[in-house]
Parts: sequence; C-alpha cells; structure tokens
Amino acid sequence: MRIVFAGTPEFARQALQAILQAGHQVVGVLTQPDRPSGRGMKLQSSPVKQLALDAGIPVLQPRSLRLDGRYPDEARTAHDALQAMAPDVMVVAAYGLILPQWVLDLPVHGCLNIHASLLPRWRGAAPIQRAIESGDVVTGITIMQMDAGLDTGAMLLRVEIPIGPEDTAASLHDGLAQAGAQAVLQVLGQLDAQATLQAVPQPLDGITYAEKLQKSESSLDFSQPAAVLARRIRAFDPFPGTTMILPGLDQPVKVWSAQAWSWDDWSGQVGSATAMDRAAAPGTILRMGPAEIDIATADGVLRLTSLQRAGSRRQPVDVFLQAYSKKT
Repeated sequence: MRIVFAGTPEFARQALQAILQAGHQVVGVLTQPDRPSGRGMKLQSSPVKQLALDAGIPVLQPRSLRLDGRYPDEARTAHDALQAMAPDVMVVAAYGLILPQWVLDLPVHGCLNIHASLLPRWRGAAPIQRAIESGDVVTGITIMQMDAGLDTGAMLLRVEIPIGPEDTAASLHDGLAQAGAQAVLQVLGQLDAQATLQAVPQPLDGITYAEKLQKSESSLDFSQPAAVLARRIRAFDPFPGTTMILPGLDQPVKVWSAQAWSWDDWSGQVGSATAMDRAAAPGTILRMGPAEIDIATADGVLRLTSLQRAGSRRQPVDVFLQAYSKKT
C-alpha cells in the first residue's frame, strides 16, 4: 500500500517513524516550509522533514495547497507530484495547512487524520492544552476520515488516555504521540488486510473547539480560582508559558509549576490563616520564602513551585528566591 504522509512537528514525526518501522511503503511526505529558529534565526527543517530525508523519502513543502490561493505555482507543483505518487492513502498528523478537496479526493482510501482528542470534544488547533486547562480527566486519540470541515470527519478509531493531576502539555503530548502512532498502525493494518473500515459519524452533542494558543493568554489573572490557575500553568507548559510580575523585578517571570490550596488547607499547612490573609485582594503575596511564594486568588492560595527569570532557566522556587533576594 502506497502512503503519503503529511505532518510537521514531533507529534507527527513519531507517527511517521512508527509507520516506517512497521514496514509500510511511504512514497512521499508533505511538511511545512523550513522556518527560522534559535538565536541565530537560521532556517530549521521540521522533525518530519528530517526523518523523511534520513529515510530517503521525497519531501514536498508548499506554502499552500490551494490551486486558487496565494501560491498557485507551488500548489500546482505539489498537485502534480502527488498525482505521480499515486497514493492509496494519506496519513495526516499536525500538518498545519488546510487540505483542499482535491487533496482529500486524491488517495484511493482518502486521508486519515491522527487527532489528539476524543472527538467531537476539542476540535481545532490546541486540543492537548485546552483539555488540561479545562480540567478534563481523560482525553485520547481519534483516527478520523478527513472531510472538508474542521475535524468533522467520521471516526475510525478512538483510544482513551487519562490526564494525570501533574500532566503538562509536554508530558501529555508525549503519551498521545505514542498512542497516535500505534492507533494509525492499527487502521493501516486493517486497510492492508483489505478490511472494511467502520466509520462512525461524530455525535452532534459535546462539540467543543480548541482555540489556537495566544501569547496574550500567558499572564496569570489571580482573580480566578487557584485550581484554574494551576491547570493553566500545566496546560501552557512549554508554550506559551504563564507569567506574572514580582515586586522589584523589571520583567515578568515565568511560572512553570504551582499548587492550588483552599484557604482551610493552606491555613492548616502554614499554621493558621489570619483574617487579613483571607481578606487579601487576589494577587497579594501572602508568604515569600525561604522555599515558597504563596499568592491569594479568588478562592484560596496558589503556591508557586518553579519559576524562571528572563535570561535564566527554570528553577525550583527556593533556588529562585536566593537570586531574587539579591536582586531586590
């Protein structure tokens, strides 16, 4: 079976690697154009491109696949190349470009998408982060038969993955990437065996959209509940991170981990909470040092446990405070 693979980041690379290791024939790869990266802003190939080149697979990097779009020449070149590859199926994972109808129609068995949520929950760009941010206790992988809508296609396979209380977007990403690679192998195995795939339409209830992450969301709003803030910190690790202002520093610091406490639990932990503590405005620093920074929130306390100053690296709060005390 002839496979074209479309994907860009590490999540997709793991799926391509699994497909190759399983012995499937990958005849071509679509991936995003090289992007400037690092301090020198040198052009950097995507993880998928690097793997494809190592495996000797032809790589296509059009800026668009729309024949009537801004880059029609690049789209036409990709169109002709894909037609020549004559794929039986296309596997898509975090590619980053919209697939026009001509792409969806080109492979014999259409396009299979590896989506990092249990559809129809968290359609869209940031399903891993939004699941953590919203307090979901389970997520998963959906292998979907792609159609023209935004993650609206019929489902071929769903695999559940629990979200642990300490999971960050980074750790959950890794588990979902592995699960997605194994799930797509299962579906490709069925196609190889000429089995009829059972496509189940997505239900109309339970639809949510995972909006793209914005850097403007990174600033912590302490008028929110402590648990909401702690989840956001985990959801935005590693990107875009969450930030706050500490007195005496001229730049925001990044907050990489924190614990949410109710007033009663915090009071029992520190000895007692005074009436002044409980009446403190959200964002008030209640305790600082030697090994904690406790901040009042809408319904309790957020204890910061890992921080990062500009130009530095992530540090446990006790190490951070040693340098902070010298700065202030």
